[in-house]
Amino acid sequence: MNLKNFIFAVSSFTLFSACGSSQLQHDAAGIFEADEVIVSSEVGGKILQFKINEGDQLKKDSLVALIDALPVSLQQQQLEASVNALSEKTQNVEPQIKLLKDQISVQETQLANLQHEKARIEALIKADAATTKQLDDINFQIESTKKQITVTQQQIAVQVNNVQTQNRSILSEKAPLRKQIDQLKDKEQRSSIMNPVNGTVLTKYAMEGEITSAGKALYKVADLSSLILRSYISGTQLPEIKLGQSVKVFIDAGEKKYKEYVGTITMISDKAEFTPKTIQTKDERANLVYAVKVVVKNDGFLKIGMYGEIQFK
Repeated sequence: MNLKNFIFAVSSFTLFSACGSSQLQHDAAGIFEADEVIVSSEVGGKILQFKINEGDQLKKDSLVALIDALPVSLQQQQLEASVNALSEKTQNVEPQIKLLKDQISVQETQLANLQHEKARIEALIKADAATTKQLDDINFQIESTKKQITVTQQQIAVQVNNVQTQNRSILSEKAPLRKQIDQLKDKEQRSSIMNPVNGTVLTKYAMEGEITSAGKALYKVADLSSLILRSYISGTQLPEIKLGQSVKVFIDAGEKKYKEYVGTITMISDKAEFTPKTIQTKDERANLVYAVKVVVKNDGFLKIGMYGEIQFK
């Protein structure tokens, strides 16, 4: 719990009714704050463009800064070249298959000639003009040629399988490289810093031309169209309020004068908290308080850190 808020809240229970203006009774008090967003770079590098200034009004998703993405682009090009080089490492099996198929054609021609010769020998044997040994020899040559054709066909299948296996191993490297390229593309896109919310620049932490790193804050922005008055109430006040309830909010407008606003309770803590231990009295340390948030539409006069007071009724 913020020490300043606690001290102010506790003191408001006992002091506000006795000081400031005797005409107003305030139920609680606190400090105005806003939901601040600290915008950082997701990549490191030189800030090429960053022309915003403190107090500027920024729209959501507007381009506010540009980080040098040339190193990322060069890495991406290098990986693209590696992907293209993979195709050059693969083997083309067609020339080798063509040689083996040509060999089969020669063997098939030899087989046809042998079968023709067999038929001639069989005719000569019937005419007692040839011997059975000649027929046995030609049958042996035919069987040998058939086996040669089968072996050559098997060589084609083995060659195709070996080349395909080798090519698959080479091309399997393409998917991881593509993933790396996608990561670099995403990183390159993140070099453009887009404003996350509609709001006002509160603080600027870096300047154009500086070198930033991933996660380093560039600026802080907050929507100031409505501010949050964070206050603390006692347990006895809890029955007086509920979520969505409209309340009156006052800020100082001169000596014994107040400017009035309408606020809406958007948060009531469900857990009690002890008052700060810097309050040394036993009774004060025993007090429990509950945090409350009241949203107030800002007409331009409300500022972060300004004190405000609340009336529930």
